[in-house]
Amino acid sequence: MVRWLLAVVFSVVPVLAQVREGVDLGVLGAFKARLEAEVAQGRLPGAVALVARNGQVLFHEAVGYLDPQGKTPMPKDAIFRIYSMTKPLTSALALQLAEEGRIFLTNPIALYLPEFREVRVGVEKPGPEGKAVLELVPAQKPITVYDLLRHTSGITYGIFFDSLVKQEYRKVGADALDQTREEFLGKLARLPLQFQPGTVWEYGNSTDLLGHLLERVTGQTLAELMEARIFRPLGMADSGFAVPSDKANRIAEPFRQDPFTRSPTPTPLNVREPPRRYSGGAGAVATALDYYRFLQALLNGGTLEGKRILSPKSVALMTADHLGPLYLPSLQRGAPYLPGPGYGFGLGFAVRLEDGGNPLPGSKGDYFWAGLFGTYFFVDPKERLIGVFMTQSPGGRTYYAQLFRNAVYASLR
Repeated sequence: MVRWLLAVVFSVVPVLAQVREGVDLGVLGAFKARLEAEVAQGRLPGAVALVARNGQVLFHEAVGYLDPQGKTPMPKDAIFRIYSMTKPLTSALALQLAEEGRIFLTNPIALYLPEFREVRVGVEKPGPEGKAVLELVPAQKPITVYDLLRHTSGITYGIFFDSLVKQEYRKVGADALDQTREEFLGKLARLPLQFQPGTVWEYGNSTDLLGHLLERVTGQTLAELMEARIFRPLGMADSGFAVPSDKANRIAEPFRQDPFTRSPTPTPLNVREPPRRYSGGAGAVATALDYYRFLQALLNGGTLEGKRILSPKSVALMTADHLGPLYLPSLQRGAPYLPGPGYGFGLGFAVRLEDGGNPLPGSKGDYFWAGLFGTYFFVDPKERLIGVFMTQSPGGRTYYAQLFRNAVYASLR
């Protein structure tokens, strides 16, 4: 009887050990095996995935290659270009300055950036032979700091789809990171807006402009502000806007040809040298563990390990929906609405409005965002859950984000 009981106990213990903080690690192990198969098939260069619940990192694994050309194995502390995952960092920084009374979200940006005092909106009208022409009309209201945070400024990107306004952006290279701050601001101030301020969610250079506004207000660079106010307090030792030479051997690289698009991969951001301007919308680098520490601080109400970067009320403001019915016109006009169905937008990322309304698993109040080259995160306050996925695969970014999210929620017990 004793031998039978011992056999039962030892057969059960490995199964029980697979579940920690209500997360089945066996499911996440199967996800890792799936990623390894993707690497073997030549679809994924390499990746680092991290899952945490209740403040505990439960899964932190690397697969594939840091550099698929050189076949260097991917380390867990690989440094990734996070592109648009820079936006939540810049947004948090803006809210810090708002807490201190150095900026007000309701203020027109022209108070800080006077070159934006007289902006105009581009309206497409029928022209000769039925060809649309661009008519410039005055903005009906000023762009506010709040508009920059929630992407309702009317400022767009020249990339991503097409319009006559976007064509004007492309003519002058407005989106380029390889230009000075003053060159960028001068171009953007002269370009027409895609929409009237405060009327439509439009993804674009709003957060870049916000970052440069913060530089004007403080007299410091965005890199200096981030280091002093976010990276250093939270222990994000490998985050910044450039990678020093002694860490350059940890920079993750993409395939030269994207296996999803079968086209040459766009030239990745050069992060081995300091940039000509600090892009608050797309210029940062981080490891998976570093970015997790920022997200855990948000989930904790603005604090991590005794260091506070935001008040609980500022975090609540940041993670609430700020579009209300504004997101519906974007869907109705057929334009790309990146948050997707069932999501509004907070001050830096998409925020889920209800438990349903989206085909991906999640909870009301969860928030997420992603980067151009395949980085992705989500935070689910109801489940006390954080997921961070890092890769450099622009063509596969949507596929791997969904694969990761589905696996993480499937692991909950």
